[in-house]
Amino acid sequence: MAVSPAKFIREVRSEATKVTWPTRRETLVTTGLVLAMAAITAIFFFAVDQIIGLGVRALFGLGG
Repeated sequence: MAVSPAKFIREVRSEATKVTWPTRRETLVTTGLVLAMAAITAIFFFAVDQIIGLGVRALFGLGG
């Protein structure tokens, strides 16, 4: 099943024209939301880690 390179390029261009590309604003808003969610997640896991650490230290009497 051989496909010529020229036909492949034509089909790729045809499919690329069907793509709905996001606007600059949509890209910036989405990027901002991803960064905000990553920051919130990092803060959440930091807090959980600190709480678990306090519990382990209290349970085993380790650390200061």
